Amino acid sequence: MSLPLLLTARQAAAQNAADPATVPVTQFYSSLLQAMKTGHSLPFRQRYQMLAPAVDAAFDLSGILRISVGAFWSTLPPAQQQTLFQVFRSYTIANYVASFRSAKDRVIAVDPTTRPVGSERVVTTTITKHGRDPLRIDYVMRDEDAGWKAVDVLLDGTISRVAVQRSDFASLVTAGNAMPLINSLRSKVSTLSNGSMTA
Repeated sequence: MSLPLLLTARQAAAQNAADPATVPVTQFYSSLLQAMKTGHSLPFRQRYQMLAPAVDAAFDLSGILRISVGAFWSTLPPAQQQTLFQVFRSYTIANYVASFRSAKDRVIAVDPTTRPVGSERVVTTTITKHGRDPLRIDYVMRDEDAGWKAVDVLLDGTISRVAVQRSDFASLVTAGNAMPLINSLRSKVSTLSNGSMTA
């Protein structure tokens, strides 16, 4: 018996009441579910446009990018910083669209409780596909001026996406020059979208 991707209104209400840090994650997954339900019935670009507002709302993309680039960020010309942010945003959204293509046989659960880590909170989620081990994804949330935002994503609860990106980006950014990284991310967006999008 197949299991649909499940994130019920009752679950969402319980999570929202339990801890406000879970709200952006729950809302993000709700939008991700809608994009996944379309499967391949909608072009990649349309699923991208469906998910983009939810990514913007749930993630502190500018903060994540600055940490991922590291010390060289402050040496980049403002025009390059802006271009790099736009390309990084496109890459992040495209990566989610490409990674979550179908709602079939998937169940998503968001833990209504959080784990405090200093001033931040960690929201634990699991994605289960029938016949496979559950995938655990934790979101490190920070209370910012715009509300709770994800500042890192931990795969299996331990593997920091920001740390992985920082390692990947290190060889592509030098003082005052991020063009190799910009070009690399543009190429990845094209690959993820099967050539239907450029960043």
